[in-house]
Amino acid sequence: MGAKGAAGNGERSRSLYLGVFGLLLGMFLGMVDGMIVGTALPTIVGELGGLEQLSWVVTAYLLTTAVATPIWGKAGDLYGRKGTFMAAIVLFLAGSMLCGLAQDMGQLIAFRALQGLGAGGLMVGALSIIGVLVPPRDSGRMQSMIGAMMPVAFIGGPLLGGFLTDQLSWRWAFYVNVPLGAVALVIVGVWIRLGRTERSTARIDYPGVLLLSGAILALTLLASWGGVRYGWGSPQILGLAAVGVVALAWFVRVERRAVEPVIPPRLFRSRNFTLAQILSFLVGAVMLGATSYLPQYLQFVQGLSPTAGGLLLLPLMFGMLGVQLGTGALISRNGRYRIYPILGGGVLTAGVLLLLLLGTDTATALASALTVVAGMGIGFVMQSTMIITMNSAALRDMGAASGMVTLLRTVGGSLGVALLGAVFTGRLHSGLADRVGEGAADRLTAGAGQLTPQVLDGVAAPVRDAYRAAVTSGLHGVLIGAAVLAALGFAAAWFVREVPLRTAVDMVDPVDPVD
Repeated sequence: MGAKGAAGNGERSRSLYLGVFGLLLGMFLGMVDGMIVGTALPTIVGELGGLEQLSWVVTAYLLTTAVATPIWGKAGDLYGRKGTFMAAIVLFLAGSMLCGLAQDMGQLIAFRALQGLGAGGLMVGALSIIGVLVPPRDSGRMQSMIGAMMPVAFIGGPLLGGFLTDQLSWRWAFYVNVPLGAVALVIVGVWIRLGRTERSTARIDYPGVLLLSGAILALTLLASWGGVRYGWGSPQILGLAAVGVVALAWFVRVERRAVEPVIPPRLFRSRNFTLAQILSFLVGAVMLGATSYLPQYLQFVQGLSPTAGGLLLLPLMFGMLGVQLGTGALISRNGRYRIYPILGGGVLTAGVLLLLLLGTDTATALASALTVVAGMGIGFVMQSTMIITMNSAALRDMGAASGMVTLLRTVGGSLGVALLGAVFTGRLHSGLADRVGEGAADRLTAGAGQLTPQVLDGVAAPVRDAYRAAVTSGLHGVLIGAAVLAALGFAAAWFVREVPLRTAVDMVDPVDPVD
């Protein structure tokens, strides 16, 4: 009897891990898609035209992903997490196929928006199912596997995108999703078993959905257009800011009265949950803000190609990966996690400040190695915030909780890139103006979209040196801003409580009283 029981447990364990592999494969599709497409964009523009619309190929995807994330999470809580996750995969694959078939830039942008709607359900769907299948006390290794996928996507995505574009066609950057998604659908359909108790007859909170969508739309457009298409003090940007604030305030009011709110206010009664969302927002801003402008330094100052510049960020990615794997194992072993967001905030702040050592004459190997500390800090915070979020939410709110942490990381990254980008541009222009004069600075920055490292190598040596110094100054401004955000996260992390991790998935009421 005992042998049969052990065999049964072993079979269930294998089925669980195989099912989780299918969930992770679905998540990986959403993570890697943006990285693959990024390297194909120059070729896409060359074939389809529409250079002025290029940014919308990315913005449309991010916008619909952010809008859809909490909606997919709540739909899973109400109508069934497994079916909702599989529906998100199907929608994502349909968008991918249509993107590969696009004949002009307008079609591609529209299909990217459709693809983003599906992508919004990939991460949140997988996380909510894992939260139901595996208790937080045992989820450290699972979260480590999730965390490991992000560096892999960051590294492998651009390389795979470049290979597919060079050897086949840019359309295969989208078609490649189809076989992977089909495998994920089969595995999840066959090996994931959640039971029938998770469904509800309640309806989606449509007023909340519309208000949240409007707020995210306004904030995303503000982040995309501010300081680029319109000045920060322009009526357009101020109007978007007003719309975003009003929509958010109205959204909070509606959610307090809704029977089944998209983002249940009860989640924020937990201090740990609230702090985890703050940390997720801040680490998203620091991570995407810093990693978006480090390549500028590596290409323009160090003179590297885009591929070589990406490879030199490997220490940052491996720092993230190593810490996430190690932290997940330690949390699963002893159940203690409070130290990790504190440690992460401190290490991330120190790591960003360490990058201020980068200069115009810094050795390339040293410039690459300096990024590892910041990567470790990001790993500590990302791993712990997800576990804290899952432990602080009741089972019925698992989808909404995972959607919230994903949403805030996305929005934090979008706003971080925009705000730190404004700092970068301002310091770049002022640094050039000091060295080559206001007129020359205006001409160089106005043509920055066409100023590649190869073009820069061909200009006069004084102008080239001035531009490299200005890029370095701009990066330092970004790093100072990122360090401030990381320090805020370090301060917030000290208020996290060591609430015991649940040891069973049916313990739905985490003990986290509010003072």
